[in-house]
Amino acid sequence: MIISLIGYMASGKSAVGQELARKNDYSFMDLDAYIESKEGMTIPEIFEDKGEIYFRKIEGEYLKEVLENSDNLVLSHGGGTPCYGNNMNLIKEHSNSVYLRASINTIVKRLKTGKNSRPLVAELDEDKLSEYVAKHLFERRNFYEQAGNTIDVDKNSVEELAVEIQNLF
Repeated sequence: MIISLIGYMASGKSAVGQELARKNDYSFMDLDAYIESKEGMTIPEIFEDKGEIYFRKIEGEYLKEVLENSDNLVLSHGGGTPCYGNNMNLIKEHSNSVYLRASINTIVKRLKTGKNSRPLVAELDEDKLSEYVAKHLFERRNFYEQAGNTIDVDKNSVEELAVEIQNLF
């Protein structure tokens, strides 16, 4: 079984995914990290050197590769992964998908403490950050809500969320 965790950046996909994988004795994979290892470049470098169109194309190819050749895996997707190409259909067809739904306030609070490691938001002040997150969540919500399951992450710990997801399957 593959469990796909989708949602906006800072929704907890990696932290919850690692805990969920540990609890189930599954492997954990971050799709962005997988892409970086295959391409030999960081995601920001890929965007800068080859552009977003190239990135979205290979993202879909690597997603398909992972989903078709894995088992007993918790897969954390990039925030934009479900929103491009045929990716959401692939996710639904080959895995049990869970949308980690976080409020704008939760996302902004989390991003403020770690935004330097996130190139898309590193230069934004707090007001612009809230506006940016709200706009993207509005644009992406339709894709995220296609997941087979939705979990609200605002009030629960990583461990509680992992147990909640574990109980779905």
